[in-house]
Amino acid sequence: MKQWGAFWLLGLIWGSSFLWIRIAVQEIGPVTLVSFRLLFGVLGLAIVMLWMRPPLPRDARTWMLLALLGIVNTAIPFVLISWGETRIPSALAAILNGSTPLFTIVIAHLFLRDDRITVARVAGLVVGFAGIVVLLSRDLGATRLGSSLPAQGAVLLAALFYAGSAVFARSRFHGVSPIVHAFLPLVAADAVVSLLLPAVEAPVRLPSLPITWLALAWLGLLGSCLAYLLYYYLIHAWGPTRATVVTYVFPVVGLVLGILFLHEKADWRLLGGAALIVGSIGIINLRERAVLSRSS
Repeated sequence: MKQWGAFWLLGLIWGSSFLWIRIAVQEIGPVTLVSFRLLFGVLGLAIVMLWMRPPLPRDARTWMLLALLGIVNTAIPFVLISWGETRIPSALAAILNGSTPLFTIVIAHLFLRDDRITVARVAGLVVGFAGIVVLLSRDLGATRLGSSLPAQGAVLLAALFYAGSAVFARSRFHGVSPIVHAFLPLVAADAVVSLLLPAVEAPVRLPSLPITWLALAWLGLLGSCLAYLLYYYLIHAWGPTRATVVTYVFPVVGLVLGILFLHEKADWRLLGGAALIVGSIGIINLRERAVLSRSS
């Protein structure tokens, strides 16, 4: 029950992030956005570190691998997605990001012994991805897909980085506290992005609108600090394939927020797409529960 609570809370937090990214890039550049987002996340996790005082890694190799994780799981995909959303609709970005579990299941099968490809998993992932497409098909009607191929490729590449990083995190950091697992990579990611910022977005434009600061605070404190604590907890508890299925929840959250706050209308796509997504999560996890029951 604790793991399911973490799963749905993570889906709610990251599902709203696409909206906040879209708001922030109206005023500031994508790399500036990522730099400030990570800074808020680091500050939040620093408070958690001081409060909980988890043990730090004792060997230099683990520190280096955690720094590498921060670059490939945070710095690079955050910049790719933020840049991509300056050129493509957030709905399309959400669909492309939904390919993460499809990449993950293949990579995990190749590199992990306890996260293998099964018929039920493949069926669940395909059904869930179909649900995302159905859910967002209305928003894609006026999108010229061929005119934004670089941006689409950037978000798809970010999904590939997420998938590989999830497998890497599961295989390399057994025994590392989830707090340390979240904090040290975020510090490395923020350092790299901040160093690159003057070179790629000079002159740097600082945010001035209150809504932009609110977006950055949300993305940092919830979308980075709390979300990564939940994410790494799920990776080690469930494995990377099941954990990355949370990306299927994002479009549902986005559309529900639009109905609640932007007075958008619900139609058959919302109900049908959401049903497929929930069904896919059920297919994957009911199968996992059956396997655990037979092995116990």
